[in-house]
Amino acid sequence: MDLGELLVAQALAAGLVFARLGTALMFLPGFGEQSIPARHRLLFALALSVSLSPLAPIEGAAQAAPVALLAIFATEITIGLWIGTTARILFSALSFAGYQLGMVAGLSNAFAPSQGSFEGSTLLSGLLLMAGVVLIFVTELHHVMITALIDSYVLFPPGRLMLGDLAQQTVRAVARSFYLGVSLAAPFYVLSLVLNLGMGLANRVMPSLPVFFVAAPLLIAGGLAGLVFAGPPMLSAMMQALADWLTGFSF
Repeated sequence: MDLGELLVAQALAAGLVFARLGTALMFLPGFGEQSIPARHRLLFALALSVSLSPLAPIEGAAQAAPVALLAIFATEITIGLWIGTTARILFSALSFAGYQLGMVAGLSNAFAPSQGSFEGSTLLSGLLLMAGVVLIFVTELHHVMITALIDSYVLFPPGRLMLGDLAQQTVRAVARSFYLGVSLAAPFYVLSLVLNLGMGLANRVMPSLPVFFVAAPLLIAGGLAGLVFAGPPMLSAMMQALADWLTGFSF
């Protein structure tokens, strides 16, 4: 193999790694946040793909025929898209919990900025998502993400796509995310039930009591107080769930 063929093979190998890693980094929590400019994310994905390409077992795939190489590129992009979006689905449990907390505490606002969450989010969901992104880097969970991307080549060799398994794992991730969101917001459901029940009883005893003006400050104060005490366990549970999913790529 002469120098030209060697350079082409190395470039194709780096391109195959970028097809998987770059697509995943566009959606992974922390790396794929909307607040980060797309150009910066692209440059980071390129640098990471070039640096990690020697660790990926893609030598044989990079030397395939042109038509087969295009199919391998499409497969790698699909796998990277699945990894990034599945991790984002799990991470969206914080957005769901924050949305429910905002509804319970009376702090929901349809015009609140969406920090990597769904449209119509609340300020509290944005706060929880930003705290979760900070914890990803503080706890060095981003290192686990990069390790999982490299270990994914063991589960998904280059050019092999198992659509049935990917669909099944996506459904499980959605169910897990919904379960986490409801579990994280459960204390605030109880808090809202107790406060509203107390206000209802007070209104029955004293019909002239302006319940709305009395209950609204209590709900807001109770929601913020509950967030102070329940916020750290909520974030810890979310980080643990995400770490458990990412470590599933390792053997």
